[in-house]
Amino acid sequence: MRLGIYQCDAGGLSTSARLRALELRLAEREVDLMVCPELFASGYMGADHAALAEPATGPFFDAVAEMAKRHETAVCYGYPEAADGVIYNAARLVGAEGAALANHRKRLPSPGSFEEDTFANGDTPTLVEHGGLRIAIIICYEVEFPESLRKAAQHRAELALVPTALVDRWGVVAEKLVPTRAFENGLWLAYANHAGQEDGARYLGGSRIVAPDGVEEAVAGDTETVIVAEVDAERVAAARNRLPYLRDAVKL
Repeated sequence: MRLGIYQCDAGGLSTSARLRALELRLAEREVDLMVCPELFASGYMGADHAALAEPATGPFFDAVAEMAKRHETAVCYGYPEAADGVIYNAARLVGAEGAALANHRKRLPSPGSFEEDTFANGDTPTLVEHGGLRIAIIICYEVEFPESLRKAAQHRAELALVPTALVDRWGVVAEKLVPTRAFENGLWLAYANHAGQEDGARYLGGSRIVAPDGVEEAVAGDTETVIVAEVDAERVAAARNRLPYLRDAVKL
């Protein structure tokens, strides 16, 4: 699988402008799966998430689904989901044929943030088979818990997609924690962040694709870009055979 991350500088853009920016990036780079940041559809900081929230198969989904078909590329994007009379911080995976493959609702809000008062919490992990890989979807703060990735790996996840909105004061998360999570679970990890500024906050950028042996195959700077890496299941098997953390963790 040729995996891409769209690290976008979309602060203040309208929904339609965000879609146009994504279409441009999909046209520029041939990838099998493109991952966009947390709350990509609405913006993270300062957005009116209640006004911009929509169902999992709402207008934004329809636009991305058509785009995915045109470019024959699966897309994972963050958005505010309206469901059950509440709003969730969610991430949607759309297949290259425009089909809805998975929808993940963030299970833990980022502490001390507007999320605590804005979004309801999801209650289940999300795993799906796609492109010959078993994929987990995890959003931002969830990746900072060893339990999140360990449970995904124990359920045979080989790739974790992690839309995020990490500001520049938390570089340790992208630079230290994310490679560690990939290494200690022997899986691929795609960490997709924003770039630039939004509502007075500056994002770190620092999106990265990390291999199961902890090697950073692609790392972004702090500006808008697309990074790409070739992802395969063979490196998952090799990493887990060399260091059988998943097998031996149950003995502790």
